[in-house]
Amino acid sequence: LATYFCLIDKSASAIKAVQQQLKESSMPHPLLTQDMIDTYQRDGVIVIRGLFKEHVETLRKGVARNMEEPGPFASENKKEGETGRFFDDYCNWQRIEEFAEVIEKSPAAEVAADLMGSQSTQVFHDHILVKEPGTSMATPWHTDGPYYFVDGVQNVSFWSPLDPVKEAALRCVAGSHAWEKPVMPMRWVANESYFPNKDDYMPVPDPEAEGMDIREWEMEPGDAVAFNYAILHGARGNTSQTRRRAFSLRLLGDDARYVERPGPTSPPFPDHGMNEGERLREDWFPVIYRR
Repeated sequence: LATYFCLIDKSASAIKAVQQQLKESSMPHPLLTQDMIDTYQRDGVIVIRGLFKEHVETLRKGVARNMEEPGPFASENKKEGETGRFFDDYCNWQRIEEFAEVIEKSPAAEVAADLMGSQSTQVFHDHILVKEPGTSMATPWHTDGPYYFVDGVQNVSFWSPLDPVKEAALRCVAGSHAWEKPVMPMRWVANESYFPNKDDYMPVPDPEAEGMDIREWEMEPGDAVAFNYAILHGARGNTSQTRRRAFSLRLLGDDARYVERPGPTSPPFPDHGMNEGERLREDWFPVIYRR
């Protein structure tokens, strides 16, 4: 700044301009307000209108490619008695060019840094969830964090529908990221505990029966729900006559560290070579934004 002021003869107007520039550099992204950031920190969930608005067609193409060429973790989530088709797959952004393009060009990384209060944003993974018309199976209530091998409070998932949604939108329990115990991770179809250490978790609650603060929004393509990895969430089946395609992007902040779990995680990322307490390796989980 001293060099800059010298070049402009320290004029009062120029100093004011620099001060304003510095102030603006710390302002949140235009898609956010400080109130939204504060709400995210307090409640663990907000909706961001238009986060991927300019990238909806690209994401639709990526979802189509992903479904035509499923990866090793793809699932049809088939359960006896359920109708329709519930397809999901994750960890494909490095082979599905449309997903890579959106991660690079959308404002998601900068918005994530603002929400997390982080100086950087690191990619964890992508996830698509497609419920065809007439799909009865709900996405069970769960939290993502216990399935992952990452620890830290600076994190965010963006869940963005690629079709207008009303009844099949994401549902999140506000404040659940601050609960004393994490929610027990379950296998969705088998409905059994994912890990053996059941005493370390609380049972999956019934938010409706227990009168919890459930947040959900009618959403347009490209809108996004932003939620913390520890937020309890789920979604109804898709009983409408239209598809419900959703793209989810999981991102990490400065405090993300590798943590051991009592079994294979989801996603597993085999042969990652990381040790307890280390930052996630950037050749696998690249930093895509720095302040």
